[in-house]
Amino acid sequence: MIRRLYEWILALAAKPSAPWALAAVAFAESSFFPVPPDAMLVPMAVSRPEKVWFYATIATIASVLGGILGYAIGALLFDSVGQWLFNLYGLADKAETFQASYAKYGHWVILLKGLTPIPYKLVTITSGFAHYDLFWFVVLSVITRGARFFILAGLLGRYGVSIRAVLDRHLNVAVALFAAVVILGFVAFKAML
Repeated sequence: MIRRLYEWILALAAKPSAPWALAAVAFAESSFFPVPPDAMLVPMAVSRPEKVWFYATIATIASVLGGILGYAIGALLFDSVGQWLFNLYGLADKAETFQASYAKYGHWVILLKGLTPIPYKLVTITSGFAHYDLFWFVVLSVITRGARFFILAGLLGRYGVSIRAVLDRHLNVAVALFAAVVILGFVAFKAML
């Protein structure tokens, strides 16, 4: 199943709809979807290395726009949708602690957590819940998400052929490591609160 999904993403990279699919995943991941856009960005970039910077730009823009939706969920719908998402991720009892950290470390919270494997949707929703300044939220999101995707694009652009060879031979191991990083991101988020 994983191999078929990987091959589907590689085939998708050749289609005109590829940027739209990447944008949809990046947008959704910033507000509610559990799978990071890296799961699409990496196979698409190694399949079409000449488009790696284009894909990084799309992932950045869509991620920031999705982050604004996440912010709105936190600011306007925390008692319903936001609380449900925090319950889903087992973090409901930590939201207020995270909110308090904004009073002291607001800019740093967004900058550091946006670069790490900590799920960005948790940062976006809590930013809205904490009523963090929307202008600064967007500016810092552009910086942190752009840095994340463009650093990844640089690595993929330089080592894409080698990365694709590893993925082709050891896809299950790579997916298991990727899943472990995502899970560790959730664990780290809970531990930091």
